[in-house]
This record gives sequence, C-alpha cells and structure tokens, in this order.
Amino acid sequence: MPRFTVLSRVDAYVDYLTEVEADSPEEAAEIAYDGGPEIKWVEQGTVEFDAARVVTLDAHGEEIESTVCGKG
Repeated sequence: MPRFTVLSRVDAYVDYLTEVEADSPEEAAEIAYDGGPEIKWVEQGTVEFDAARVVTLDAHGEEIESTVCGKG
C-alpha cells in the first residue's frame, strides 16, 4: 500500500506582551501598535483554535487541492 505525506495546519495566534506607559488603555494600544525600538515584545506562547485544514502533499511538497479536508 502506498504511503503519502499529509499536512495538518491548525489556525493559531502567537501571543506577545509588552508594558507601555500611556495616559489611557487606548493610547497604550496605539503606542504598542506603532512599534518602535522602545517596544520590547515577550512571546507568551501559541493559542490554537478550531479551524483546521488537512491536505495531502505531492512528491514536490505542494498541496493537492482536491484532497483538502476541513477549513482554514
């Protein structure tokens, strides 16, 4: 029986935290979003959620679209 390589890709977020001095929560978010050298992000981890997609890969590692199962 042949063997196939199958990719499972699960949607996820990578969470980061930083501390920002600001006059309001809204201003803090804007400062962090704008970035800059003073913003030091610390990775907190990965959070997965339900959207998952499974697909078989061809001999070149390319996805075979007709084999897709799930969403994502």
